[in-house]
Amino acid sequence: MGGSNNSHNIDNGKYVRYTPEQVEALERLYNDCPKPSSMRRQQLIRECPILSNIEPKQIKVWFQNRRCREKQRKEASRLQAVNRKLTAMNKLLMEENDRLQKQVSHLVYENSYFRQHPQNQGNLATTDNSCESVVTSGQHHLTPQHQPRDASPAGLLSIADETLTEFISKATGTAVEWVQMPGMKPGPDSIGIVAISHGCTGIAARACGLVGLDPTRVAEILKDKPCWLRDCRSLDIVNVLSTANGGTLELIYMQLYAPTTLAPARDFWMLRYTSVMEDGSLVLQICERSLNNTQNGPSMPPSPHFVRAEILPSGYLIRPCEGGGSILHIVDHFDLEPWSVPEVLRSLYESSTLLAQRTTMAALRYLRQISQEISQPNVTGWGRRPAALRALSQRLSKGFNEAVNGFSDEGWSILESDGIDDVTLLVNSSPTKMMMTSSLPFANGFTSMPSAVLCAKASMLLQNVPPSILLRFLREHRQEWADNSIDAYSAAAIKAGPCSLPIPRPGSFGGQVILPLAHTIENEEFMEVIKLESLGHYQEDMMMPADIFLLQMCSGVDENAVESCAELIFAPIDASFSDDAPIIPSGFRIIPLDSKSEGLSPNRTLDLASALDVGSRTAGDSCGSRGNSKSVMTIAFQLAFEMHMQENVASMARQYVRSVIASVQRVALALSPSSHQLSGLRPPPASPEAHTLARWISHSYRCYLGVDLLKPHGTDLLKSLWHHPDAVMCCSLKALAPVFTFANQAGLDMLETTLVALQDITLDKIFDNNNGKKNLCSDFPQIMQQGFMCMDGGICMSSMGRAVTYEKAVAWKVLNDDEDAHCVSFMFLNWSFI
Repeated sequence: MGGSNNSHNIDNGKYVRYTPEQVEALERLYNDCPKPSSMRRQQLIRECPILSNIEPKQIKVWFQNRRCREKQRKEASRLQAVNRKLTAMNKLLMEENDRLQKQVSHLVYENSYFRQHPQNQGNLATTDNSCESVVTSGQHHLTPQHQPRDASPAGLLSIADETLTEFISKATGTAVEWVQMPGMKPGPDSIGIVAISHGCTGIAARACGLVGLDPTRVAEILKDKPCWLRDCRSLDIVNVLSTANGGTLELIYMQLYAPTTLAPARDFWMLRYTSVMEDGSLVLQICERSLNNTQNGPSMPPSPHFVRAEILPSGYLIRPCEGGGSILHIVDHFDLEPWSVPEVLRSLYESSTLLAQRTTMAALRYLRQISQEISQPNVTGWGRRPAALRALSQRLSKGFNEAVNGFSDEGWSILESDGIDDVTLLVNSSPTKMMMTSSLPFANGFTSMPSAVLCAKASMLLQNVPPSILLRFLREHRQEWADNSIDAYSAAAIKAGPCSLPIPRPGSFGGQVILPLAHTIENEEFMEVIKLESLGHYQEDMMMPADIFLLQMCSGVDENAVESCAELIFAPIDASFSDDAPIIPSGFRIIPLDSKSEGLSPNRTLDLASALDVGSRTAGDSCGSRGNSKSVMTIAFQLAFEMHMQENVASMARQYVRSVIASVQRVALALSPSSHQLSGLRPPPASPEAHTLARWISHSYRCYLGVDLLKPHGTDLLKSLWHHPDAVMCCSLKALAPVFTFANQAGLDMLETTLVALQDITLDKIFDNNNGKKNLCSDFPQIMQQGFMCMDGGICMSSMGRAVTYEKAVAWKVLNDDEDAHCVSFMFLNWSFI
C-alpha cells in the first residue's frame, strides 16, 4: 500500500489495512513494548523500513487498538473461566440440594416412626447408608458381616470395601448430619462448600470444591499429606497390596504434631484404599480408616510421646469437571481421644470447626495454590518462584512444630528447671540440627561455630481477646515485646553476606520495616521479610551486616474469620536470602478453645443475611461477638549457641520468654473489649460493678487514712483508679488464703497476670518466704479491727515467679454503702522487679 493512500485514508478517518509483513513487524514490537512513547514510535519507524510509509499517528492508533483487543481477549477468557466455575458450582449446589432433600426425608421418616413407635426409639438406626452417590451405584460391595476380618488380603479388602461404603455415604449421603460452616459463602470465588458435623461420634468436616488440576494429579497431591498438611510430621507406607479391580491397599503409619506444649502428639495406624471407577470418565475414590485390635487386622506397637487416635471412615472423591479440572469431595472424620488432654484444652480436640480449618480447607487451599502456580508460573520481584516461597513457608512451619513438640528422636533433651515450671527449655546438639546453622567470623578474627540449638517454650491461656487482633498487634508492634539484643544474637548465628534484598513498597511499623513477599490463596497466609532498624550499636561486639532481616510467615489475621487459628513464625535469614539459608524458626501460635459454632443446630432456622454476610462485620462487632472467648497461646523461641555457653544462653532465654509472656498479657488486656470501655470490667459473681467498687475503695481510703486516694471532682473514679501509678488490688475476706478479686493496671503488671487469671491467685502466694506469710496472718485480723495498716517495704512474688520489691504498702478495709466490710484493699508503692 502506498504512502499516499495511507495519508488519504488517515485524512478521511478511514481504517488503514496493513500488509501481513507490517502486521508481523508491529506484533514483534508490541511484544517488546506494548505501550511505546511518541519518541519510541518514531524510533520504531526509523529502525524498521517496512513501517516507513506509515504515519506516527497511525502507529499510535494501531497500538491503542492492539492493547484494547488484548484486554478484550483477556476479559473474554476470564468470563469463560468464571462461566465454567459457575456451571460446575451449580452442579455442586444441585448435588448438595439433593443430599439435603434426602436428609429432610430421612428426618421426616424418623419423626413419623418415633410418633408411631415411641417405645422402640432405641431400635432405629440413625445412620442411613441407602443414599449412596450415583458414583458407586452398580458396583458390587462385599457384605462386611460375612467376610473375613483379619490381616489377610481378603480381610483387608473387606475392611476397605466397608470403609468406602461409609465414606461415600458421608460424602454424598446422610450418614452424618452436616451444618454449613459459619462464615463460609458458596460462590465461584470461594474455596468451596464447607460443612461441619453435628452430633456424631468424634469430629468431622466435609468440603466440596473445584480445583484446576486433573483427578490423577489431585489424588497424587492429597495422598502426600506431609506436603500440604502442616500438622503432619510423617507418613510411612508400611505395605502396599493390589486388588483385583485395579485398586491399591496401603498400610500406613502417620504422626501428627501437637499444636501446643500442653498436650501430647497423635499417631494413627490406618488402611488407605484407592479405587478407580471407569464409566466413560476417570473417578478416583480414596478412603481411609484406622485399624484397631477389634478388627483382628495387623497392628502397630504404640510409640512413646504419642496418643493413638482414630480416623473414622474418611477420604476423597475426585471427579473430572467439564471444561477441565476436578470436582472434589473431602471428608475428614477423627476421634482425637480428648480424654488425654487437660479439660481446659479438650475443645481443641472436640471442635469440628478447627478440624475443617486446619485439615479439610487446608487441602483445598493447597490444591488451588498449586493450580495457580501452574497457570501463573511468574517469578516474583524477589527472584523467587511461587513454589520456592511455598517451600520456605513449609520449612518455617515444620521447624516451629518441631520446636513446640521437642521429640527425643530428633535430638531434643529437656534441661533442668530453675524451680518454676512456666518455661520449658530443651537443647538439641544432633548433627542434623546443626546442619541448619553456619559460622560467623567475629571482629576478633576468630570464627564461631554454633554447636547446639536451645528452645525456650511455654503456653498460656488468654481470655477476652480475639486471636486475629492480638496477632496483628504482635506483628505490627514488635517493639512492644521483642528485645533487640536477642534479635541481634539470633542473627549472629547466620552467616553475613552482601545485601541483595530489594525494597518494594515497604510498610513501616515502629522499629521495623515490613517488606511484602508472597500471599497464598485468599490471603489466608502471607510471607514477608522484616528489616529491623536501630540495631547499629550491636555491631560493636560482633561483625554483623548493616541490617538484620527476619523471614516471617503470618496467618489468621482476618478478624472476620470464625474461630481461626493465628500464627506468627519468623527466623533470622542471611541478607543474601539464598534458597539454602539456615532457618531456625521462633514465634507464636494462638488457637481458640471454645467454638460457639459447635452448638449450632441444623434444625435452627438462621437468618440468611447474617449467615452469609460475615465479611461486612466491623472490627468492633467482631470483638463484641467474641468478647468472652478463650484461647491458648504457644510461644517457642530457638537460639543457636556454642555448648560452653549453654548455662548463660539458657538463663537468657528463660528470662526472655517470661518477659514476652508478661508483655503479651499486657497487650491482651489492652486489646480486650473491657479495656476500651472500663465500665465493661466484669467483677466476680456477687461483686459490685467496677464503678461502684472504685467508689467504695476511694471512700474507704479517705475514711481511714484522711486523704484522697483519687481525685474526687469531675473525674471518672474508675478511670483514675485504673491508671493510678501505684499497684492497687483487692482481695476477699476469707480467713484462709484470701483471693484477689480486682487490680488496677499497675497491680496487674506487678502480678504479671490478667483480670481473668487474677481470681486464681491467693494473697499468700505473692510472698516468697514463711516470715512474710506469718506476718500476713497476724496483720490481717488487725486490718479488719483497726480498718487500715501501713507496712514497711519488702519483697513479694509475681504470678510468674519474679521477685518484686516495694518501698511500702498500705492496707485498708473497703466498706460498702451499708458500712459493711466488702473486701480488703492493698496498695504497693514504688514497686519494681528485681
